[in-house]
Amino acid sequence: MTIFITLAFVGILISLGAAGLFMLRGSDTKGVQKKNMARALTFRIAISVILFLLILISWSLGIIQPTGIIPGQL
Repeated sequence: MTIFITLAFVGILISLGAAGLFMLRGSDTKGVQKKNMARALTFRIAISVILFLLILISWSLGIIQPTGIIPGQL
């Protein structure tokens, strides 16, 4: 589970970086640049939603457990 979460975070960072590069690089046709940037950001959002749902389902099935840290206490 930890490996999947780590890979998802790496994928999120890579797609965010790709969107930034598409935005900064510029191209001859602005439509292509915007389309590539939008595709990269959509991919990032999809990975984030899938990761959130996976964590929620894993928690409800008992695959992962809360740490037991009480809020407000150190």
